[in-house]
Amino acid sequence: MEKPISVVTGATGHIGYALLKKLVDSGENVRILIRKDSKQFDGIECEKVFGDVTDYASLEKAFEGADVVYHLAGLIDINVGNDDMVWKVNFEGTKNVVKACKACKVRRLVYASSVDAYQPLPNNQLMKEVTRFEPDILDGTYAKTKASATNFIFDEVKNGELDAVIVYPGACIGPYDFKVSNVGEMVRTVVKHGYPVSLNFGAYNFVDIRDVADGMYSAAKNGRTGEGYILCGEQISVDEFICTLCKVCGKKIPKLKMGYGIVSIGAPICEVYYKISKATPLFTRYSIRKLISNCNFSIEKAKTELGYEPMSVEQSLKDMVKWIKENEK
Repeated sequence: MEKPISVVTGATGHIGYALLKKLVDSGENVRILIRKDSKQFDGIECEKVFGDVTDYASLEKAFEGADVVYHLAGLIDINVGNDDMVWKVNFEGTKNVVKACKACKVRRLVYASSVDAYQPLPNNQLMKEVTRFEPDILDGTYAKTKASATNFIFDEVKNGELDAVIVYPGACIGPYDFKVSNVGEMVRTVVKHGYPVSLNFGAYNFVDIRDVADGMYSAAKNGRTGEGYILCGEQISVDEFICTLCKVCGKKIPKLKMGYGIVSIGAPICEVYYKISKATPLFTRYSIRKLISNCNFSIEKAKTELGYEPMSVEQSLKDMVKWIKENEK
């Protein structure tokens, strides 16, 4: 009897590639939906279907005969001026994925939402899974699209038309950063040149992409229909993150630390630079607002129901730096 098919959308992305490796290493029969082929898939045994989530016909072709669909394809854009495309991919694309899952009678959908869909609670209160989001009050197009798409999936499950589980990853770090993520740009800078300054404000919750992949794989097998699971890792200050990264890279720990005031003034200038140079954004007004918002997320539900146990930021950064040095000589 032929093994069931697991389909991954967004396999070229940071989490998507880690999930692909997890599935293949676990002996799964894997099919990926990609827009174009890439050398990053060399040596990985998987079936390739070309298309994207905005092309419904390609989804039906990719999902035919599938047992589980892992939907990770999305557009993360912390810069400005690309709102329409973010909505088209993240929201309309997810609606297409759900429609195709139903048409192809897919047993289960595992959707990668984001902790950005959560409205930060005041006073660093611990945030746990919720069953409804309020996109209109969220900050940023990305957050609004992920919240809206998640609500849509919740509704489809409640209507009895879909078996789906949702996961909420934090800020992702770790190896396999082929497309150069926002954090990946910073890591590469430190690897090459060090980092002269740190920040004396802000914190965020970082998680290794391999831990997210493990969590999604477990969610497909053990998650409860219609439930969400926060897949975060270690909450760490920006200063501690930068200092840990410098330590891992063997670079000097920065003594100069910039405050919120000067960084917020410089952010609009940085945005112009990113747009002109087409560089991966590091500091924008949106990203700075995120750094000073609550990122205190509970992972107890994922630990209890999915066996989720994330690694430390330091270990993840060590592996990320090692991977960059080995793959970008």
